[in-house]
Amino acid sequence: MTEARDATPGDVPRHVAVIMDGNGRWAESRGLTRTAGHRAGTEAARAAVEHSLRRGVRALTLFAFSSENWSRPAEEVGVLMQLFVRALQREVGKLIENGVRLRFIGDRSRLAPQLCDGMRRAEARTAHNDRLDMFVAVSYGGRWDMLQAVRRLAEEAANGTIDPAAIAEDDFAARLALGDAPDPDLFIRTGGERRISNFLLWNLAYTELYFCDTLWPDFGPAEYDAAIASFGERERRFGRTSQQVRSG
Repeated sequence: MTEARDATPGDVPRHVAVIMDGNGRWAESRGLTRTAGHRAGTEAARAAVEHSLRRGVRALTLFAFSSENWSRPAEEVGVLMQLFVRALQREVGKLIENGVRLRFIGDRSRLAPQLCDGMRRAEARTAHNDRLDMFVAVSYGGRWDMLQAVRRLAEEAANGTIDPAAIAEDDFAARLALGDAPDPDLFIRTGGERRISNFLLWNLAYTELYFCDTLWPDFGPAEYDAAIASFGERERRFGRTSQQVRSG
């Protein structure tokens, strides 16, 4: 990771969430192994972090490995896990230098102890950074996220620490994986698919969606800027009329 420069002016989303799709197809189109595609995707993720810092994005959530990805061939899953471990070892120092706070969301019970230990150490080392919150979703699924929030509320209700009749949306949202972060303003999916694939199902309720055909390893600053520019052209009403939005 290179040293990021100051943010540029403009209508920049506070929180960007990304499905980094297309690593395997990028590799296959070049006669390479899928492993090579995932390595190239790691470089693209680094570039996305750097450009988020340049543009003044305050939070970035990257969908690195979904609950459904466990069904992929064991060899590919193993390679992905090794890449995560190496990336943690290699990148955490630069994240600290650039003021990035790293956090992981997802079901850690399915991850290897070595990886979980590395994740905890990286989170602890970057905990005091405040320039960019970087959330990496590993072994994550939106339905899993909502289910674990329901279970937490049910346990609290059974213990008498919360009144079931008084549970509000904010109570549920606070128990999600991104419970202490603002909902994403902009969602980006690369690779040509037009769906959110079980990603942040609750949090994306009012997020602006941006889909592009670019495969993730080719998604660079120019493509990121195009997504931000599209966001800047949107009118975000949140149920209000355009006149209400314009009048403030």
